[in-house]
Amino acid sequence: MNGKLKKKLRTIGHGLKAVVTVAGNGLSENVIAELNRALDDHELIKVKMFGDKAERADVVASLKDIPDTAIVQVVGGMVLVYRASREPNPLLSNIARANVL
Repeated sequence: MNGKLKKKLRTIGHGLKAVVTVAGNGLSENVIAELNRALDDHELIKVKMFGDKAERADVVASLKDIPDTAIVQVVGGMVLVYRASREPNPLLSNIARANVL
């Protein structure tokens, strides 16, 4: 992912609210399923993480392991995650609604 694309995605992500929250149990199977569903629908999502710095770093490392997923930005307990959808729904996709890419 090049710098221009990251900047565009950060611009879109600035106004988004977190759609997935990772709490004390970390990335459980249910949380990963919800992440995949949200990424399929929205393409660009914010993930809110709880815990200390080391726990949040572990979650970010685990998010990088999800296939075809890119971490756009990490700020404190928020992570901006992007995965291009094969068939984006213009009503749900944050990218399509922003008309940027």
